Amino acid sequence: MKFVAFTRELQGTGASRRLRIAGKVPAIVYGGTATPAQIELDHNALFHALKKEVFHSSVLEMELGGETTKVVLRALQMHPFKPLVLHADFQRVDATTRLRKKVPLHFVNEADSPAVKLEKCTITHVVSELHIECLAEQLPEFLTVDLAGMTLGKSLHVNDLTLPNGVVVLTHGFKNPVIATPVAIVEEVIVAAVAPAPVKGKKGKK
Repeated sequence: MKFVAFTRELQGTGASRRLRIAGKVPAIVYGGTATPAQIELDHNALFHALKKEVFHSSVLEMELGGETTKVVLRALQMHPFKPLVLHADFQRVDATTRLRKKVPLHFVNEADSPAVKLEKCTITHVVSELHIECLAEQLPEFLTVDLAGMTLGKSLHVNDLTLPNGVVVLTHGFKNPVIATPVAIVEEVIVAAVAPAPVKGKKGKK
């Protein structure tokens, strides 16, 4: 995915505020052999790009001053309650750059699994992304999680995933985290409440 950046001449809090008022986002790009560069981006273009999953989890092409550089998005600063991007960080990468980055999970074949079709279960997605390590050129946009073999009583773990070449999942001390697990659907039986018949009072003797 490609985006356009522009060199940012003015720096500082006041300059950044004026950029935001003008519909721009102050940003920085660092890494590689070049020195860090202060850049600016069109806010609306960046905001719409951020809605695409691929912008967060893949190597991007940044056009700056007529040259194209491969980068990855590293950090975002958002306004606490307004839909505004306040600042963005990008890292330059090449074929030798080793990355640690979170990538989303795409779950497939859930409806065709025995757990759903035969055992009337739902499948809980315990996590929606994983932290991985790989070379920049091997960075996947997402990881596919095949749920076709899921059965009641058997969860899917990290070690069950088929990973692309060169990709390692970082589990941060957890031996083999759960990715998805089937849960049996409990059918509720609704019993209608029957109001008791009114008790007739005894007539007193005259």
